[in-house]
Amino acid sequence: MTDAAAAGTFRLGERTVNRMGYGAMQLAGPGVFGPPKDAETARAVLREAVARGVNHIDTSDFYGPHVTNQLIAEALHPYPRDLVIVTKVGARRGDDGSWNPAFAPADVTSAVHDNLRNLRLDAIDVVNLRVMGTVHAPSEGSIEEPFTTLAELQRQGLIRQLGLSNVTSAQIREARTIADVVCVQNQYNLAHRADDALVDELDAAGVSYVPFFPLGGFAPLQSAELSAVAAELGATPMQTALAWLLDRAPNILLIPGTSSLEHLAENLAAADLELPEGALERLDAIGARRAAKDRAGALPA
Repeated sequence: MTDAAAAGTFRLGERTVNRMGYGAMQLAGPGVFGPPKDAETARAVLREAVARGVNHIDTSDFYGPHVTNQLIAEALHPYPRDLVIVTKVGARRGDDGSWNPAFAPADVTSAVHDNLRNLRLDAIDVVNLRVMGTVHAPSEGSIEEPFTTLAELQRQGLIRQLGLSNVTSAQIREARTIADVVCVQNQYNLAHRADDALVDELDAAGVSYVPFFPLGGFAPLQSAELSAVAAELGATPMQTALAWLLDRAPNILLIPGTSSLEHLAENLAAADLELPEGALERLDAIGARRAAKDRAGALPA
């Protein structure tokens, strides 16, 4: 039975965590809105993740909203001493389930207090400013005001460390003039490789990179080559994609999410999967082909 520690560790600011973590988004209802169909199973998944060595959980109070944080508290509070909970602010949910930007100082402050209350915490380990951009891809623009608000809440002792999500390199540089940034969370996986240079830049600086949608998100990764490599290794395509991320750079922290105990075990088993050189080359080529296709699609007719 694989333990999350098999993936190794990396720094998350002042803390050290196992590189295989857990993302809580899928514990909410369909569309990340409302309660789950089976709340007890959701709590069981959280308990099993921690029992299997996961000590880095990613969440947000806008998942549900409030649902995943309340489930985390119900399942795990009082929290193990080594557990690092990372949340994010920058959006609010509409009554229709829409995702609406919420960057004003009052919105950011209110969101931090919502997270504190629903997680039953006096201080949050890490809060990421989630920039809405184009929802799943970053776009340029100053983040000085909302990040300064988070830095002030950090000075008040409500937040221990700060991070960023869905951001550009310029926004990271801007934020680092305001406060220390311990992690960056952007979309990145085997097929979506736009952040290749940023991953390496942050690795050199000792900053954690946390891919969201490591398995493709709402449109799971699909590749004949990925399936072929996985079959040769006796693994699932998703395990193979996670193993590729672990091999990609030592500063990558994984937060695959699931609401299933079976899938949790499958995800954790990726920590034991070794990718031979030939398999790595074939998997790397998937991203290269996707990038070439995207570039071709962007060219004028």
